Amino acid sequence: MAIKRSSAAVWYGGLKDGKGKMVVGDGVFEGQYSFSSRFEEGEGTNPEELIAAAHAGCFTMFLSAILEKDGYKPEELRTRATVSLELKEEGPRITRIDLEVEGKVPGIDAETFKKYAETAKDNCPVSIALSGVPEKTVKATLL
Repeated sequence: MAIKRSSAAVWYGGLKDGKGKMVVGDGVFEGQYSFSSRFEEGEGTNPEELIAAAHAGCFTMFLSAILEKDGYKPEELRTRATVSLELKEEGPRITRIDLEVEGKVPGIDAETFKKYAETAKDNCPVSIALSGVPEKTVKATLL
């Protein structure tokens, strides 16, 4: 049985003068977005920030799961995901996602933690869904 989740968006007007709203789930988060918030430094959110949040959340849970499975129960994991959007000839493209994770994990060394982070980067469900992104990186640091 598939687990289904949904979000929604509405857009009013043209590309540059329009504006919209994105709603996550049943309204747990609502954010205004516009051309300015997506392609400039305007107020509001944008799809790339939501992708970054989804990736950070999924990666962090997956990393916790694989660490715990092997006997390294994390006390704390903090992840920041940065999504790079570039304007290409064929249109805007997400070209890179950088993950930075800090962890407090008893009994693990930095090199082993980095290997687990690489595994999570390559195998969490959102990473797999984002397989069309040409470059994904991860930086892992122990607290």
